[in-house]
Amino acid sequence: MDVAEDIRRIALQEERLQFDRFGLSEAWAVGLALKAVGEAGRLPIVVDIRLATMKLLAFALPGSAPDNFDWARRKRNVVLRFHRSSYAIGLKLALEGRTFADLGALPERDYAAHGGAVPIFVAGTGCVGSVTVSGLPQRDDHRAVVEAMAKVLGRDLSDIALD
Repeated sequence: MDVAEDIRRIALQEERLQFDRFGLSEAWAVGLALKAVGEAGRLPIVVDIRLATMKLLAFALPGSAPDNFDWARRKRNVVLRFHRSSYAIGLKLALEGRTFADLGALPERDYAAHGGAVPIFVAGTGCVGSVTVSGLPQRDDHRAVVEAMAKVLGRDLSDIALD
């Protein structure tokens, strides 16, 4: 895995995964896509979809744990703070040999730079919320969200998928 290449690909994913609008219908569509993937693979995940601080959709699949919702909260906080995928932030910090402590005032209790939270971008507006998955290895959490969003948007991201 080339960390710099992954960071570049995630930036392109974020750029291409822009919605014209994002409301309850879009949240349901993304949530249903994640539910289908989770059930098909018997994945022990939780899903959390929010517009800023308004919870639109949240659910847990069999095998997930209460801690997964806390991990989702912490990853979501990273997206809302930086308007970038939590995985991209974690990779960038690792590449630079830094932690949240180096950034100051970002307690690990409330922020997790681990993959699984992806910003919801609305064209012409910017980051309006996040879609978060927790329960798998962080790269798989990130991949699940990106694939669900791409499916709903009808976008092919195969050229910038994480290997």
